[in-house]
Amino acid sequence: MRCGPEGVSQLKRAIRVAIPFIVAALVASACGGAGTGGTKPAITIGSTNFSEQLVLGELYSQVLEANGYTVTRKFNLGAREIVFPALQSGQIDLEADYLATLLAFVDKTATGSTDPKQTLATLQKALTSKGVTVLDYAPAVDQNGFVVTKATADKLKLAKLSDLAPVGNQLVLGGPAECPNREFCAQGLKTKYGITFKDFKALDTGGPLTVQALVGGQIDVGLLFTSDATIAVRGFVLLDDDKQLQLSDNVAPVVRNDYLTKAGDDFKKTINSIAPKLTTAELTGMNKLVEVDKQDPKDVAKAWLKKQGLIK
Repeated sequence: MRCGPEGVSQLKRAIRVAIPFIVAALVASACGGAGTGGTKPAITIGSTNFSEQLVLGELYSQVLEANGYTVTRKFNLGAREIVFPALQSGQIDLEADYLATLLAFVDKTATGSTDPKQTLATLQKALTSKGVTVLDYAPAVDQNGFVVTKATADKLKLAKLSDLAPVGNQLVLGGPAECPNREFCAQGLKTKYGITFKDFKALDTGGPLTVQALVGGQIDVGLLFTSDATIAVRGFVLLDDDKQLQLSDNVAPVVRNDYLTKAGDDFKKTINSIAPKLTTAELTGMNKLVEVDKQDPKDVAKAWLKKQGLIK
């Protein structure tokens, strides 16, 4: 190119043409997907409506926030009948769930297992058409547990669920409103154990209303979760599931495929870092801090993540 007046003019035109392409390239570099080291996609995390779910929701939220993700929390949405459709429809991107219970919810014909690997494989197959993926499950297991007061256990000689069969028609069961229609609740107790209760009282999902109703004598048998520290604190008797109604309900994050595609391997690595460290004992300890000691789930989750070296 000549460097006379005409050459200078051509040079200026070349620069003007080149600038938009350079800017576009810089913008693309700055705003690229997670797989290319660019901006990490914002995520909305949901939960059902009991305290353990708030703890789990905070664990996933805070570990992501510490790694550069913007998180919107939509906690306490209600029962699974509300939360899972919200996940499918894109109202939320992730929720914490339980392997066997979610399997029973999405596929009424599927059979769960006491082996979490087998349950996970069956569950993922059932979720394929729903645009959802289960990430790594934790050793932590939270199953439905049926408890009675020590006084009731002593009076009726109750130690296992089978012991309820001959006396169930004298007793009132209390639990979440959906319990009568759930395979792992009243429905399963009837089909697997032959237990028919005198009445059912709709309360909360393994929460304070159930505990108070049990203590106050409004119900005789209550559904709590096996990781609930209240069982030990209150001296309740957890009836042994001697016919194995409850299956491998390991905690696992469930994510929309659309989000996984956007977020890439960094997201999966970040979320999956929680699973190996989350044992039943660790989860029960956090539940106690929230349910018994009345600490904020956000503070409890933060302290645990720091202790585990997952956030600074």
